[in-house]
Amino acid sequence: MSNILLSLAGYLTVSIEPLPPVVIGDTVTLKCNFQTDGNLREIVWFRVFEGGSAKQKIFTYDAMYNTSYSHMEDHRKREDLVYQSTVRLPEVQMEDDGLYECHVGIYDRSSRDKVILASGSIILTIIVPPKSISVVAANSPAPFSRYEAQNFTLVCIVTGAKPAPMVYFKRDGELIDVVPTAHQEKSRVSQAGLWSSQVLTSRDLDDTKLQKSLSLLEQEGKLARLGQDGPKQGWDQRTELDPEPTTELIPETVVSREFPRWVQSSDPLYYFKQQQQASGDGTMEVRAMLTWSLNPQLDNEALFSCEVNHPALSMPMQAEVTLAAPRGPKLSMNPSKAKVGDTVRITVQGFQLGPSASEVFPEPMFTWTKVGGHLLDGSEQHDGRELVLERVPAELNGSMFRCTAQNPLGSTDTHTRLIVFGESVCGRICLFIICSLCSQQMFLFYRQPKTKERKRTFYW
Repeated sequence: MSNILLSLAGYLTVSIEPLPPVVIGDTVTLKCNFQTDGNLREIVWFRVFEGGSAKQKIFTYDAMYNTSYSHMEDHRKREDLVYQSTVRLPEVQMEDDGLYECHVGIYDRSSRDKVILASGSIILTIIVPPKSISVVAANSPAPFSRYEAQNFTLVCIVTGAKPAPMVYFKRDGELIDVVPTAHQEKSRVSQAGLWSSQVLTSRDLDDTKLQKSLSLLEQEGKLARLGQDGPKQGWDQRTELDPEPTTELIPETVVSREFPRWVQSSDPLYYFKQQQQASGDGTMEVRAMLTWSLNPQLDNEALFSCEVNHPALSMPMQAEVTLAAPRGPKLSMNPSKAKVGDTVRITVQGFQLGPSASEVFPEPMFTWTKVGGHLLDGSEQHDGRELVLERVPAELNGSMFRCTAQNPLGSTDTHTRLIVFGESVCGRICLFIICSLCSQQMFLFYRQPKTKERKRTFYW
């Protein structure tokens, strides 16, 4: 009975051919296939918005008048076959992403006034390749740790991608075997011993200091873990016992470099964490973080790269940095010949770089001090790439200034001497007094009568 009704009414099946994700800017063709034994009435394509609550016609074919009409721009043409309807979308953009429906209507065999409808749908997915990728150091600039290991984090920032890309790190071209953050919390207790056992005291520390540091660790009842930043109390006491001398004998230009007083016996564990956040344009921003216990003696001039795999890319996208400690800061002084009352600027222009480094990374922090005293403004130190001395007095002539540049990989000092040309204020006052006395004596001399006494006084 139902078959007879179906045969009397006619049958209609509609399907849309599936599509893989489409890269933004490409041209895509939507294909609607249908089969029927009845007479075609119309074909309508819809773009669905807001979860199906709103629809927009993008193409209509009316078989009654054998006409077709596009509700889209003129350049979006379509091809029309008997059993297939296609819609071509050129240079798709993000706003073309979404649900599309193909509605087909045929005449009912029992009555031409009745129309049988069927539809098919497809979700068009637009993918976008990453727009930018960069690698930065977390918590930068940061000081150099002289007496204990510190954790270091590289952050790879990828923007403008849809969907979120896959991010991974390499060291010197080799893929890094990482520990996911999800496993980090579970294995923190078991891994803490391995993490801390890698840090050994070098020959720079004597036996007394070694025993003191180990006893402090035993009193704490736990070893260093990932995420603890503060220095140990024992090390604070060590630094307080070794103050810098207030006076130094330093030549005109001195460059010194300091290395850590600890070493690691094995490769560190690399912890990996990835976060992503949606942007206003529908793309994703991804931040991938690689954290490990830094060893400046091994990690200096190591090449780290962040690489991205994405279905919209034909080959991986990457950004790379070379870890480099600051070495040999190059200082410039302006003006080069300072006079009394001038404003002098001493600036760090650059560094001496190794063969594999193009810049100092991470960004170093700069500290200025005056050897044997305070700076011109009365402060003990000044932070920044440039030191400004306003209205320099003659008393600063010959003063030595120290610039300390440091990052987690190392520290270096450079000294420069300030030469001030011109007379001092005291000299000017004395000169003024002498000139005044001379003028007064000359005035009294010429007021005397012209006698032999005056002549003798004149020659005297």
